[in-house]
Amino acid sequence: MTGDFRLEVLGAQHKRTRFTCGVAALDEYFRTQATQDARRRASACYVAVQHETNAVAGYYTLAAASVPLTDLPESLSKRLPRYPSVPVARVGRLAIDLSFQGRKLGGALLADAALRALRSEVAVFALVVDAKDDAAVAFYRHHGFETYGGQPKQLIVPLASFAGAA
Repeated sequence: MTGDFRLEVLGAQHKRTRFTCGVAALDEYFRTQATQDARRRASACYVAVQHETNAVAGYYTLAAASVPLTDLPESLSKRLPRYPSVPVARVGRLAIDLSFQGRKLGGALLADAALRALRSEVAVFALVVDAKDDAAVAFYRHHGFETYGGQPKQLIVPLASFAGAA
């Protein structure tokens, strides 16, 4: 994370009403649903907060999931045990406020999600995402993700890709 920001678990002190990333569904989720999902333990939400202003610059959600072993590319599945499914961590949403875009904050949040998954006491093999659009697909591909499961917007990256940063 760059020096201008700190990363925190979403809490009541974070002002969410002004957050605007340019994708209405991501804005609405953050404003109305993120705290409920966290309270229900459906996902955890982490926010990047600018030190100077305390503005929420970005957020992501992280949850446990699994994917069928048969959905993985052979390059990934050949090294895994033959269990029916593979444990993964799902980045459900990732968004950067328009006023903070272009500062590589999205990549920093993605790296933080990977490091949290690596440090977890619950074993997970990879990060997965369901990209919202082609721009999101390009973002995740830039960070080493590849498609899986036959859907062009379903993407996966082994956590081993981030192990050196841990």
